[in-house]
Amino acid sequence: MQKHKSIKKMDSNLRIIISGGGTGGHIFPAISIANAIKAKHPDAQILFVGALGRMEMQRVPAAGYEIKGLPICGFDRKHLLKNIVVLFKIWKSQHMAKKIIKDFKPMAAVGVGGYASGPTLNQCAAMGIPCLIQEQNSYAGVTNKLLAKKASKICVAYEGMDRFFPADKIIMTGNPVRQNVLQTDITKEEARKAFGLEPDKKTILVVGGSLGARTVNESIINHLDIVENADVQIIWQTGKYYNKAIMDTLAQHKPIKNLKVMDFISDMGAAYRAADLVISRAGASSISEFCLIGKPVILVPSPNVAEDHQTKNALALVNKDAALYVKDIEAPDTLLDTALKTVNDEAKLASLSENIKKLGLKNSADVIADEVIKLATGK
Repeated sequence: MQKHKSIKKMDSNLRIIISGGGTGGHIFPAISIANAIKAKHPDAQILFVGALGRMEMQRVPAAGYEIKGLPICGFDRKHLLKNIVVLFKIWKSQHMAKKIIKDFKPMAAVGVGGYASGPTLNQCAAMGIPCLIQEQNSYAGVTNKLLAKKASKICVAYEGMDRFFPADKIIMTGNPVRQNVLQTDITKEEARKAFGLEPDKKTILVVGGSLGARTVNESIINHLDIVENADVQIIWQTGKYYNKAIMDTLAQHKPIKNLKVMDFISDMGAAYRAADLVISRAGASSISEFCLIGKPVILVPSPNVAEDHQTKNALALVNKDAALYVKDIEAPDTLLDTALKTVNDEAKLASLSENIKKLGLKNSADVIADEVIKLATGK
């Protein structure tokens, strides 16, 4: 620990390493925490450590922060021989992380889950640098479970996380969310007009994440006749990956006035405001947004995620009557029908909104930033 104390005395500017990524659900909270630290300490130096070739290598510089990449990847459970290369990459990443830490001399480290946070926080802990981990999901990720013993603080968003982590280290903070989602000043009617829709008609927002969700998209494209005849409007974010095939299919169909299709929605705050009901995957960041704005939602958990954590996220809400849940395999047949029934049930919408809002935790990034600063300064 002596080494760490001498680092603190060198100068008063905070130096923080933030590590992790792989998906938007890891990267967005990381950037939010960095922004919150900067707001409190404008002179703070913040260095990100990510995995080469992953999304964070573009997203973090775009947010104005420096990032170093490690050549790390996950184990290949199907092709075991390939794991010899993986083991080498882990070994190399540990050595690179050690050099990055020695050069940067951080006063605290933050891990948000994802491959890179493993070697980075392992090395920080070995060098006596206090570590905080942030777990977004209701079912802890492998990397965070392994790092828990070495962490000083563990910030979580769900109850019952002491089944994964030591109870005395846990702080219930919630997940940081996109500020433009919370700071939308326009009315529901104005939001609908902005999407070229009627201001007074019931509206459903369908989102499958930035890349899209095949089964969620199928639930709409397979039932265009029902969409066309429904007395509701639908804003449909297809995701960039699926957009061309969907637009080609729609081109063969007569125009549907009550269906607004786009590959990506940049202003999610306006989209949420326009909607009476949302259909979404059950990623931790999205759920945190729904909780804070009190938005009724039908969750369709992705089956293609580690430890089926999206289903566990969804059930944490369903068990409190705070969301509806449709299984991915059933979505193409039942999702649209469930949504149309729900959006016209005022009592159901009101109870879903009231119950989900009770689960929202405000100012999460600020609370986490305060904990990081305390660790860094020893106060």
